[in-house]
Amino acid sequence: MPVPGAPRAASEAAALSFAGGGVRVCVLRLAASVHSDADKRGFVPSLITIARAKGVSAYVGDGFSRWPAVHQLDAAQLFRLALEAAPAAAHLHAVGDEGVPLGDIASVIGRHLNLPVTAISPQEADGHFSWLARFVSIDNPTSSTLTQKQLGWHPMHPGLIADLEAGHYFSEDA
Repeated sequence: MPVPGAPRAASEAAALSFAGGGVRVCVLRLAASVHSDADKRGFVPSLITIARAKGVSAYVGDGFSRWPAVHQLDAAQLFRLALEAAPAAAHLHAVGDEGVPLGDIASVIGRHLNLPVTAISPQEADGHFSWLARFVSIDNPTSSTLTQKQLGWHPMHPGLIADLEAGHYFSEDA
């Protein structure tokens, strides 16, 4: 049963309804951050834009809220494997990093932008992060262990922190 206000759940239920009619369908959920040097409009570039605009790289609370992530090339490989071999009605998770603490993400952003890194309260999150507040305020660790076992998929590309440290997110054309 779809959860009200959760469009992903409704679209997944609609897709899976075709499995009973002989259509091989599966659900592939992407991590909150699908990162690479091609990421120009995702959550991480949004965090960087907010930090630049506000003059501070912030995180909510203690900074231990976790964000799952996957490199774009690892996600692409999983899509291919899902098309080729996923059983009908499979639920797959494209996750390389099960949970990167938001405080760690904010620290890397602050260091690369030469900005202070600070904690803000949950009450300040909406004012600081705008539409992104909901996402940076929840702890959302996600596992791909079952997906890896089921399809023999193993993320091999850099994790989110390594990708941030590479610097491409902070170039002038980013």
